[in-house]
Amino acid sequence: MHMLSHAEASEKFIANQERTDWHDDTLWFVRSKRDKASKLLPEWEALREQASQIKEHMLSNLPQYLLEFEANAQANGVQVHWAKDAHEHNEIVYSIIQKHGDKALVKSKSMLTEECHLNAYLEQKGIDVVDTDLGERIVQFRKEVPSHIVLPAIHLKKEDVGETFHQHLGTPKGNKDPQFLTEAARIHLREKFLGAKVAITGVNFAVAETGEFVVCTNEGNADMGAHLSDVHIACMGIEKIIPKRQDLGVFLRLLARSATGQLITTYSSHFAKPRAGQEMHIVLVDNGRSRQLARDEFRNSLKCIRCAACFNTCPVYRRSGGHSYHQPVAGPIGSILAPNFDKKANVDLPFASTLCGSCSNVCPVKINIHEQLWFWRQDLMKEGLAPAGKVLGMKFMAWMMSSPKVFKLAGGIGRKVMTWFPFLVNNGMNPWYKQREMPEPPKQSFQEWYKSNRS
Repeated sequence: MHMLSHAEASEKFIANQERTDWHDDTLWFVRSKRDKASKLLPEWEALREQASQIKEHMLSNLPQYLLEFEANAQANGVQVHWAKDAHEHNEIVYSIIQKHGDKALVKSKSMLTEECHLNAYLEQKGIDVVDTDLGERIVQFRKEVPSHIVLPAIHLKKEDVGETFHQHLGTPKGNKDPQFLTEAARIHLREKFLGAKVAITGVNFAVAETGEFVVCTNEGNADMGAHLSDVHIACMGIEKIIPKRQDLGVFLRLLARSATGQLITTYSSHFAKPRAGQEMHIVLVDNGRSRQLARDEFRNSLKCIRCAACFNTCPVYRRSGGHSYHQPVAGPIGSILAPNFDKKANVDLPFASTLCGSCSNVCPVKINIHEQLWFWRQDLMKEGLAPAGKVLGMKFMAWMMSSPKVFKLAGGIGRKVMTWFPFLVNNGMNPWYKQREMPEPPKQSFQEWYKSNRS
């Protein structure tokens, strides 16, 4: 099956102009909320710098902190597992479920399990996986993947949700009232929570000093699953470690403000040890993170706290939709993480950017995202992975722009062609002509204007 490139998938998304504009406006609204919330803190930039430095220290001492976390978690009565890749992670989770003989589980939102394609793996083994985050449950019903790491169903309108719930939950056809649909989901999920022996959660932060981990949600679904289940499995990437509990004060103040413009996440739940009679497991997953850590240009990407602020500000993501990135983590941060897994399959993603730098400006941990996109472009071009057309086009541009005479001649010819024969550029063969009007060619170049106005 042919996987659509970002450009091909984007073309399908923007075919619906009304939906594209709505998606763009909605995400920009979230970005605006982030700006207002951040300006309420005079120390906002100092917090960003502190968070970045804490993460830098952690990455420089990652083995030490991982071992410290493991020792403290085990002392708390938690079983710790290590997985080198997605396959090992999935096998470990399945082995725990199999040991208890359960055929159903509830899962809260976890981008790591999306990255490892855990749902598909478990379903092949006959396990009924129920995503309990409302947005995740909606896309699960539709057999879609999340299009956003914080707002999984942001690509859907309330009419879409109403139709989905009518098909799967039997709600009245045509009912699109958000409160009614949320209540229907709550009733449906309550039954799942009460019947499941196993709950899976993600991890936002894991504290090396105490062996505890913190899960942040707005719906309380992670807490419901973890507290009602006999077995709690927490899945986390190794980069989620922070050194001390006091560091949480920095990250929790940044996370919600950056993600949704809230002052604090509704539930910031600390899990340190299993309750009496419960098993608690933590699966620590590498899955390419050590490889990324070893690359000086890209190690910074491991600072990411998955707030999605870069999604909400990115002009490309907002107008192309999350599914166009063909990866669990979309947007600017996904475009620098994905090539680490598979350069050839994700060669298109670092080019899906204007390099405007807005992503880096809003990142709460100061990842130089736009620079890393540019680094990946250099790396992929050097390895010859870019499409032949792009390679030839870039070589032609380099040749033309390195010669002032050729550049001046080409500009003159281009202006005359656009003036005298506009149909040669205003047609479907020109990608720039799609969904936009070509600009009117200037009467003269800047150099010509400068010479005539120099006096």
